[in-house]
Amino acid sequence: MNLYRGCAHNCVYCDGRSERYQVNGIFGENVVVKTNAVEILRRELNPIGRRAKLKPGYIMMGGGVGDSYQSVEEKYQLTRKTLKLLNEYRWPVHVLTKSTLVERDLDVLKRINQQNKAIVSFSFSSTNDEISAFFEPHVPPPSERLKTLTFLKTNGIACGMFLLPVIPFITDNPEMIAEALRKARKIGVDFVIFGGMTLKEGRQKEHFISSLGEKHPELIAKYKQLYGENKWGQATGEYYSMICSVFNELSKKYKIARRMPPALYSDILSENDLVIVMLEQLDYLLRLEGRRSSFGYAAYAISKLKKPLSTMKSILREINGVGEKTENIILEILETKKSTYYDSLL
Repeated sequence: MNLYRGCAHNCVYCDGRSERYQVNGIFGENVVVKTNAVEILRRELNPIGRRAKLKPGYIMMGGGVGDSYQSVEEKYQLTRKTLKLLNEYRWPVHVLTKSTLVERDLDVLKRINQQNKAIVSFSFSSTNDEISAFFEPHVPPPSERLKTLTFLKTNGIACGMFLLPVIPFITDNPEMIAEALRKARKIGVDFVIFGGMTLKEGRQKEHFISSLGEKHPELIAKYKQLYGENKWGQATGEYYSMICSVFNELSKKYKIARRMPPALYSDILSENDLVIVMLEQLDYLLRLEGRRSSFGYAAYAISKLKKPLSTMKSILREINGVGEKTENIILEILETKKSTYYDSLL
């Protein structure tokens, strides 16, 4: 949910700067405020008059083109008003932010958490304050974000760390990833989501390379080789595999979940969506190990079904991608909302 369009955090690497997201004005300075967002959302959430019921799931506060707790939120309070509305309609909430302003709304988050569930996640490119000061110029330093995570955990709110994007040749080394995971483990975060950086052609890439030249001109040639001219701003596949392998080994060392644990969503999602999410996550966890599976293929096939899986128990093998092992996992999830195999990997 983007309540604001554009972001004053002005992170050097932000791909919200890319032309494809159609954020007009000077990115990092101009922010559009969706002053009627709460009014429109109220109409969307009201079940009266809707032809189709909204599927159960988390509503995520924070999107790709604007932090819901950036500085303009202090004046307009669209995020706080939205949280109150979501509490009224009993929707679970997942906040993703870089701003410690989220502490202001602990009262509403606690109410949401008591009646359903609330999660607050913070994103980091590293937990190093000095590096962050350059690449995330208008954001509270990582040390302050970690304090807020501690504060929220002590108040009973589930928390995640989005360790993404790690910045090539700067924050993607094993030492810095390990440092972030150690701090996450000490706080007791519930999961860590990891990912590399994209660098899309045009405004995003031009801004990043220009900024990089101020701090690390020696890296520019490496970046041009790493990213090329990929349409989606992707680095080479070998690079992503390498950093994900490092993260995988370190997350096992520090015993940190690499995806959101089922306990945080198993009572929220429909039975089909629960199976889809867990199969997709199984596929991700196995790929981190360098192994291939048909779980992702099966998840996609199930997403196209119109019937509840519980009515198809005797014919699960007829679904594309579902063999004996996947069938047994699906049956276990339908009966217990858990998977022993999934737990062993997570």
